[in-house]
Amino acid sequence: MAEFKCNLKKYRQLAKMTQQELADRVNVRRETILRLEGEKYNPSLKLAIDISRVLNVPIEDIFIYD
Repeated sequence: MAEFKCNLKKYRQLAKMTQQELADRVNVRRETILRLEGEKYNPSLKLAIDISRVLNVPIEDIFIYD
């Protein structure tokens, strides 16, 4: 089975954004960003695309399924 890995925290910090700022930009709660960064939640395709666009990073660099 594929394993979910997430580089969201790395790219969010490179963009100098807080969890709350990113959450506000993609219309989710801060807790959702926290869970994504902790690899406890798999994003919907829409959320993954929205995050990718806000951070200007390809989806496959942020969210990895091995």
